[in-house]
Amino acid sequence: MVILGILFGVVCMIACDILVQKKFNTSVKDAKSTNTLLKTGIIVSIGLALHNFPEGLAIGSGFGASLKLGYSLALAILLHDIPEGVSMAVPMKNGGMNPLKVIFYVILSGVTTGIGAFFGALIGTISQEIIAICLSFAAGAMLYIVSGELIPESNKLYKGRMSSIGNVMGFILGILATTV
Repeated sequence: MVILGILFGVVCMIACDILVQKKFNTSVKDAKSTNTLLKTGIIVSIGLALHNFPEGLAIGSGFGASLKLGYSLALAILLHDIPEGVSMAVPMKNGGMNPLKVIFYVILSGVTTGIGAFFGALIGTISQEIIAICLSFAAGAMLYIVSGELIPESNKLYKGRMSSIGNVMGFILGILATTV
């Protein structure tokens, strides 16, 4: 079930990528790098909106299990969403989008967390498999975005080792966070 969820997340992001690519191929291009940054920001925002729904499911179902678990998940996801918002906002802003629009899209992508939390509270007690599928869908969507958009774009923007060091440190912190 988890593998199917991951594959479904990847397929959904490929479909979103194709749709956004078609829009950018038909629009007038002022500067190739600006267009690429804006495309990356849009793909990331779509992916994060899809990714935030299952996070909300986890929060809602966590509150169904216990208040302590619900609050812990909500806090962890809040902290996790801060760099996600930055990873969406920076390419959009550097791609030429109006700052107010950037803020609007960042907030809009987070709304799906609240919607997911509502449904998580409703269906979280039905089946652990549903939650596993939703979380694996989110993981697949983010794996596609990170490996296909964010890492290549960060390597273009920042020549040197800092992008790679940042990725390795992220993996190490993730391992530490899950083992402590």
